[in-house]
Amino acid sequence: MAQGGNDDTDRALKDDAARAAWLYYVGGMRQDLIAEEMGISRQRAQRLVARAVQDGLIRVRIDHPIGACLDLERQLKRRFGLELVRVAPSLGGKGDALKAIAPVAAAEVERIFRDEVPRIIGMGTGRTLRYVVENMQAVQGTQHKLVSLIGNVAPDGSASFYEVLMRFADRTGAAHYPMSVPVMARDSEELSLYRNLPHVRNSRALAGAAGKIIVGIGQMGDDAPLFMDGFITAQELASLRAAGAAGEICGHVFDDQGRYLDHSINRMMVGVRVPEQGGATLCIGGGNSKIKALRAALHGRLVSSLITDELSAEALLET
Repeated sequence: MAQGGNDDTDRALKDDAARAAWLYYVGGMRQDLIAEEMGISRQRAQRLVARAVQDGLIRVRIDHPIGACLDLERQLKRRFGLELVRVAPSLGGKGDALKAIAPVAAAEVERIFRDEVPRIIGMGTGRTLRYVVENMQAVQGTQHKLVSLIGNVAPDGSASFYEVLMRFADRTGAAHYPMSVPVMARDSEELSLYRNLPHVRNSRALAGAAGKIIVGIGQMGDDAPLFMDGFITAQELASLRAAGAAGEICGHVFDDQGRYLDHSINRMMVGVRVPEQGGATLCIGGGNSKIKALRAALHGRLVSSLITDELSAEALLET
């Protein structure tokens, strides 16, 4: 009994040290703010950060799974039938969820690319995945093929600012197959033209055979990425909301039950839709604005794995 108590005490101390170090090194918080966030003295915050360094918990990433995060992972897996869940420690109530998630997601993506079994990996795009690849270390992934699930041309003809396929290829050495067409067509004739281009047919065929899919998720509020990046108008956003839009993955919009909408915007997307009720889809995302979209995607089983942050995980479990 005494030994068990000592183990529990040591683990709790490591939990606190890892959390303090996370807030200090990843969140960039001063020790007085760490003390305030954790409800401890400044001196104790200082000692906890020093302990994390002393115990080898700091490598750029925190090398210790915090107990509370592990518990959230178990709950999310049970609640939504997920294959894998990673929960990053939050950076406090005002911290940037994406900044917390990116290092944890980068480590998991590196693990995927280190797998020696060759596979086709379908990739989404967007701000979240850009943050993730910027946090990745270079890994040997030449055995894999990377293919984009979505077009990479903005409405004005410029390259999409958040297209990340090339960045992932640079980090891994994997062969890559971009979808060099606009994200969406203006009419059915244009859609047919784009989809019948030889390189697009090849990319779509590869995407359909992907053994792993890595995506972010988009919200449908006033800050919807499809709207903010100029792919849809304010009127089209309003129309999607009226039809029940809750979120989108790779431009394809779904309702609060995770069902893709029968809407003209969805019909004009050139890229590939993440499969419903299946597939090995890893979704990376978090933050208040994305909770509705994440909850809907989980209910509809559009994703099989999730990487999020602590506060987002708690919010998802409230339902």
